Amino acid sequence: MSIHHPSEAFKRKAAELGFFLCSIARAEPMDEEARRLEDWLNKGYHGKMGYMANHFDLRTDPTRLVPGARTVISLGYNYHNPDRSADLEAPRVSQYAWGEDYHRVVRRKLKELFRWIKETYGDIQGRVFVDSGPVLERDWARRSGMGWVGKHTLLIHRNHGSYFFLAELIIDLPIEPDLPIKDYCGTCTRCIDACPTDAIAPSGYLLDASKCISYLTIELREAIPEAFQGKLENWAFGCDICQEVCPWNRFAQRHDEPAFEPHPDLAGMTRADWVEMTEETFSTVFGHTPVKRAGWRKVMETITGRSG
Repeated sequence: MSIHHPSEAFKRKAAELGFFLCSIARAEPMDEEARRLEDWLNKGYHGKMGYMANHFDLRTDPTRLVPGARTVISLGYNYHNPDRSADLEAPRVSQYAWGEDYHRVVRRKLKELFRWIKETYGDIQGRVFVDSGPVLERDWARRSGMGWVGKHTLLIHRNHGSYFFLAELIIDLPIEPDLPIKDYCGTCTRCIDACPTDAIAPSGYLLDASKCISYLTIELREAIPEAFQGKLENWAFGCDICQEVCPWNRFAQRHDEPAFEPHPDLAGMTRADWVEMTEETFSTVFGHTPVKRAGWRKVMETITGRSG
């Protein structure tokens, strides 16, 4: 039996690179999670996100992604920014999408961590993932003890809340794993009660993504169904409602990542500025952010309620 390397060195290096959370899980097939995913897909809760049904075996078995995989390192990168637009009537953008696209920012850090592992431990094989590839990142973070999955289905950390990105490094080096922690949601139902589209099941822990405002404003490439018109609560891209009402986010601290600072014009944009926004202005303010994924036309249709 191979000896597991202590995890402290990996966590120290991750912290040096800006990851405020790092936890370790043993790489193994995810049988329980596979059953839950299959049931979720069969219910059609993924909506038009057909890619969620692709590569099922890869999603639930890390050894298919990295042959000989022994360890999944989960990392958390803070993006919390409690600032608000000066015009409270202005359309809102989910906090994670204000600055430079997190895929690039976090991936750079993750690749540096992987380089350090190779330099330190030799010819290690592995892959990095930042909200990319068929990886059940939330479930790996839960397995590793980073936090628990809340009733809104997001990962929650007791000391940091839920405003952070998840990233993974799957490698063939055995590292001492961490243990999962208990669920601390208790009897709280604030996220369930606050969701304007009833996307969260009454008992929690189950999300019908096809009803989620984030899905409607980002993933859905067609017109937002009439049933949801008037329920978007002024969100132009994404939605933070279930996080804003979560008591655990009272512990969330503002990020210190310069790349996540918004374009200087964003905070001053009024509702009129949004409604009159040209494609050129959109490119200037949001061209380097995740908002570009939706595109100018989709954002304008969302905030005006008009398509075409």
